[in-house]
Amino acid sequence: MTPRTLILLRHAKAETPGELDDFDRALTTRGDSDATAAGSWLADEKLRPDLVICSPAKRTRQTWQHAAVALANGENSRPMPEVHYEDDLYWGGRTEVFDLLRAVSETVRTVLVVGHNPTMSEVSALLMPDDQFSGAVVEMKTSGLAVHTTDQPWSETEPGAMRLIRQHTARG
Repeated sequence: MTPRTLILLRHAKAETPGELDDFDRALTTRGDSDATAAGSWLADEKLRPDLVICSPAKRTRQTWQHAAVALANGENSRPMPEVHYEDDLYWGGRTEVFDLLRAVSETVRTVLVVGHNPTMSEVSALLMPDDQFSGAVVEMKTSGLAVHTTDQPWSETEPGAMRLIRQHTARG
């Protein structure tokens, strides 16, 4: 079996909701630096995605853009991953994340999902097998990363199917 790695990344710190439509909220200055720190952490940990599935909201796109630059600076020899902007990551919830993961090609080894809370925290908690998850609440802060692994194909992604092997909150 081919090992698979899933990296969940909650978007970095965004502007406070106000008159702006939620979809169009941009990252704050802190968010910019935290997103860059997330990409640097991924590079340092040698966690290079083959595929990025990203919410199309402005703050998630900006989070990926900053992380991608830092990731590229950390390892110039590999091409940048394919990126899919999926409406279901903004408008949907955990069910849609599982559906998107089940549709990933079996040739892909590492997937990065850039999304929103509470969905990112819920998916991370749901993925953990019962022997790892004792009912505790998993709360990913802004720029939080959760890394899960499995030997199962993406098409079999379901609750309890991926061990949590690393967690990190990126701060720049």
